Amino acid sequence: MRETTGRSDPILSVCYKAAMSSEHALEARRKIREDAAAIGVDEAFISKLVDEFYSRVRVHPQLGPVFNNAVDDWPDHLAKLKQFWESVALNAGVYSGRPMQAHLKVKSIELAHFGEIAGPHRALRHAPTDEAVEYFMIRANRIGESLKLGLFFRP
Repeated sequence: MRETTGRSDPILSVCYKAAMSSEHALEARRKIREDAAAIGVDEAFISKLVDEFYSRVRVHPQLGPVFNNAVDDWPDHLAKLKQFWESVALNAGVYSGRPMQAHLKVKSIELAHFGEIAGPHRALRHAPTDEAVEYFMIRANRIGESLKLGLFFRP
């Protein structure tokens, strides 16, 4: 949503909420959730995946220091990450943060860290189906590429 003078534009907010709760939008969300559930992707799976992925990240030799120095409250951060991934994977609309701005604040992030993230992706080994793995990897790769572009290739 567009920001004006540091505050949300109330007109845009009302329009956005109306569009997201329209019959068409609600049906699209229902279909996404149904299709995801058919391959085993639901809130419970996302919660387990986030917990395992970040437990691996936190002890990773290169990634751990970056994440552990940036995150003060892991339970709160994990809750936000679960909302983020529910919104990404299920179009749940429960996350309203600004991931790019949050990552821009972490000066210790290096381009090479994005190559290291593959190790923690082993958390997907517990995915219920091969389709669930592909579903998450497509989305994770898109997000990773977007973050790399925003962090390291800004004009």
